[in-house]
Amino acid sequence: MTALYEATDPALCAVAPEPPVEERPAAEEKSAPGRVGVVLVSHSREVAAATAALAEALYGGGDPAPAVPAGGRPDGGVGTSAELIRRAIGEADEGAGVVLVCDMGSAVLTAKGLTGEGVRIADTPFVEGAVAAVVTASAGGDLAAVLAAAEDARTYRKVTG
Repeated sequence: MTALYEATDPALCAVAPEPPVEERPAAEEKSAPGRVGVVLVSHSREVAAATAALAEALYGGGDPAPAVPAGGRPDGGVGTSAELIRRAIGEADEGAGVVLVCDMGSAVLTAKGLTGEGVRIADTPFVEGAVAAVVTASAGGDLAAVLAAAEDARTYRKVTG
């Protein structure tokens, strides 16, 4: 219930006003969009941070795409927080979109209130999907490719035959 409140609270959802026109960079100063960002939404701050670190380490190609943890509650407790997810989306967003990888139930419900243009939830196992998303984003995949790679992790087999 708290997550739904946070996701709809006008004070928490407030967006900073646009800077005056004279303070905005000129069109020629704007750079091309960067890579797709990945936000790891877990009920545990530690699990989200460790999964982000693992995904970045497994990329192994130098500078990985943003993998931003959004785990736990603002007070450090177990749960999910729309406020933390919203901040993580802002941190991960380089202009090419953001994929949210959620660990379970209420993390998905909380994240759903924060999706929109360029922000998608991947239907994927948490760790496998996070790794696939970060590796694909780091290699330059667009939003559709990163989402598809994360969701393909659902089919990974650990035992065959």
